[in-house]
Amino acid sequence: MGKKLWDKGKQTYEWVDEFTAGNDRYFDRQLAHADILGNIAHARMLATIGLLTQEELKAISEKLIDLYHHIDENFRIEEGIEDIHSQIEWMLTRELGDTGKKIHSGRSRNDQVLVDLKIFFREQIRQVVDQTKQLFDLLIDLSEKHKSVLMPGYTHMQIAMPSSFGLWFGAYAESLTDDMILLQSAYRIANQNPLGSAAGYGSSFPLNRTLTTQLLGFDDLNYNVVYAQMGRGKTEKTIAFALSSLGSTMAKMAMDICLYMNQNFGFISFPEELTTGSSIMPHKKNPDVIELIRARANRLQALPNEISMITVNLPSGYHRDMQILKEILFPAFDETRSCLNALMRMLEHIQVNPHILDDPKYTYLFSVEEVNRLVLEGIPFRDAYRMVAESIEKNEFKPTPNIHHTHEGSIGNLCNDQIKAKMERILLSFNFQQVDRALQQLLLA
Repeated sequence: MGKKLWDKGKQTYEWVDEFTAGNDRYFDRQLAHADILGNIAHARMLATIGLLTQEELKAISEKLIDLYHHIDENFRIEEGIEDIHSQIEWMLTRELGDTGKKIHSGRSRNDQVLVDLKIFFREQIRQVVDQTKQLFDLLIDLSEKHKSVLMPGYTHMQIAMPSSFGLWFGAYAESLTDDMILLQSAYRIANQNPLGSAAGYGSSFPLNRTLTTQLLGFDDLNYNVVYAQMGRGKTEKTIAFALSSLGSTMAKMAMDICLYMNQNFGFISFPEELTTGSSIMPHKKNPDVIELIRARANRLQALPNEISMITVNLPSGYHRDMQILKEILFPAFDETRSCLNALMRMLEHIQVNPHILDDPKYTYLFSVEEVNRLVLEGIPFRDAYRMVAESIEKNEFKPTPNIHHTHEGSIGNLCNDQIKAKMERILLSFNFQQVDRALQQLLLA
């Protein structure tokens, strides 16, 4: 039996097979459901152009749909079979004989890989979107819950002006809206159909690429067959930028948390069960979870560069270099979801210090408030600034710690409702329901 899609009856050296397969068989297991969906859509299209009979289509569809529903974490690519595409085709051929051999008509493994990846990527992005929204909701809730609790704001790592936990939590919530826009862009690029581009130069078969686009729930086609192939690497890089941006938000918040937990700050704390101890210092409560979130989220920020270095000098057309991208990007989705989950579980138990500004070292936080008070009384700003500076210099500054900020996005007007509305608009634009409807129809026997 030929277990390679390109097998012509002549054996390659074993070390060549091992080196070129690399870790592909391991990562390809994650593409099993996507490959089956692509096969079903392709088979239905082949039947419309006369390359499969209705009886053959029925047999192939029923077998693939059954396989789709029974693949689980125990699914393995058989020994000697090089990838998921060969495995699924071999299973069809083993069950259906010559009918199974017809499934590859009108496509190349190149566009088969491409469509599998696009289907896989959009599902992975969706999972990240769902978890990001959960973190967003939690941050908004924390912002509202602690909106009246003041804390110092810093510039240049120096005490600057009054802030609040409402602002701090809300800032990271709004940061996630920008991350979500990048995820949306990545999703839109991934959600275009490359199937039918074959090896990157089209096919002499009268394929109906619009039909497979509709069957698989894609927003649109990658029309130009050369660009469909060129999109590999570019799609991964765009996704990497989105995950990197999300990593940046999580890493920055993790750094804040580590800083604010420090005894010299004492702004926040966590239950002892969420911290770890020291082997020699009995008083220690280390933020290990947060530190690992910071490290892993920072590693996500390296993704775009790593992918760029693999794809930067490749000409148009397919190159085996692209295979390595799976090893980089597939684990990054797991890493992202793991960090999001850990951060949410920590924040659910965060404890805020409501008396931070009672400490006299924060007295000068209110210097700008005093300048503004004098300006409101009619004193020119520069004169008011100088008056407050002189009182500080003479150690005569007596602050009035009453905060009255009313403009949009300030301590007294967080605009959390507007930030929530912004997030909802972004989420609606993903249109996940279109994919759901298409795949539900596709999987009907």
